[in-house]
Amino acid sequence: MNNTILSNITRFVLLLIAQVLIFNNLDILSFINPYPYILFIILYPADGNKPLLYLSSFLLGLTVDMFENSGGIHAAASLVLTFSRPSILKFAFGVSYQYHNLNIYRQVTRNIFSSSEVLTYLILCIAIHHITLFTLEFLRFNFFLEILVRSLLTTIATFICCVLILYLIKPSKK
Repeated sequence: MNNTILSNITRFVLLLIAQVLIFNNLDILSFINPYPYILFIILYPADGNKPLLYLSSFLLGLTVDMFENSGGIHAAASLVLTFSRPSILKFAFGVSYQYHNLNIYRQVTRNIFSSSEVLTYLILCIAIHHITLFTLEFLRFNFFLEILVRSLLTTIATFICCVLILYLIKPSKK
């Protein structure tokens, strides 16, 4: 089995377990709940199998939905993030990301705060997922301010959790 496939399967399982067992039970100010499970979608290789990414993103979101009893909004938000990911990659890293065989995992774990490209990519991915998630949760425009506040605060909390997780799994320098 290829090392990339094995690392993606391991990342999928560990992030799902962490989301279900730890982060679903973590309520900050009774409405902020970080969702670092989207790191699987964020760290998926840029040149990886696209249909497999769509399927695994849907299954990841659906599994989180089953444990949160949220009716499919995580699956939909994960698919929106997956479909918008090439545009975010192009915006953050430039058009040439496709031709330079960009290793997102290595880029993100190597220099999270030293590169504006990585920060832009990470924050945009998290924000798009959360705006979609809370828009689908409320599904009414008269809750526009609450959607924005929840999206912003949850994006900040998720970003902090993602950075902490990335520093924990950061490969050692040899």
